Amino acid sequence: MNILDIIGPVMVGPSSSHTAGAVRIGQIAGKLLGEEVKNARIGLHGSFLATGKGHGTDQALIAGLLGLAVDDRRIPESFLLAEERGLEYVFEAVSLRGAHPNSVKLELTGVTGRKLEMVAASIGGGRVRVCEIDGLRADFSAEAPTVVVYNQDRPGVVVRVSLKLGLAGINIATMQVYRDERGGHAVMVIEVDQEVPADCIADLERESGIEKVIYLCMQE
Repeated sequence: MNILDIIGPVMVGPSSSHTAGAVRIGQIAGKLLGEEVKNARIGLHGSFLATGKGHGTDQALIAGLLGLAVDDRRIPESFLLAEERGLEYVFEAVSLRGAHPNSVKLELTGVTGRKLEMVAASIGGGRVRVCEIDGLRADFSAEAPTVVVYNQDRPGVVVRVSLKLGLAGINIATMQVYRDERGGHAVMVIEVDQEVPADCIADLERESGIEKVIYLCMQE
């Protein structure tokens, strides 16, 4: 147990799960999209839907999409900031089968038209879990540097990605591999122990069979 388990994160409240966790989910989604968010459809599930308004969950999610930190005093003003930046958004109720009560589904469109769909949950103390990316199952916290690789499901791709990281001196802590169907589209979620250099990410993007690589380092 660490100090955050006892006193929680440094944040703008009122709730570590409904406010700080929601900000972090928005931050992660924005990082995964890889560009400024232009439009967001936000589906609230369970407790996020039932009590989120009173806890400022809606404001917190928008704040995270804008890149605000969990302790940024402008979080309660996030709707106004979104209007100033041209971020359009809509909230709706969703029912996510088997999901954690504090869950949200984000459908994002960036300024260049890039799209991302993500389901995530706030699990308490400001911590979150990403449960789904673009329709493919996932399970990671983004607390460690994370490489998300979208690839074709074919032999040798996982080996080549692992080799590239190893040659760059990057130690893999966890690796999860998901696919929609045999021979279809797949995603690797790789949590690592060191920050990954930009040239290593660029090398991965050039590999045959790889469609897209996203590097997620929340310490940046």
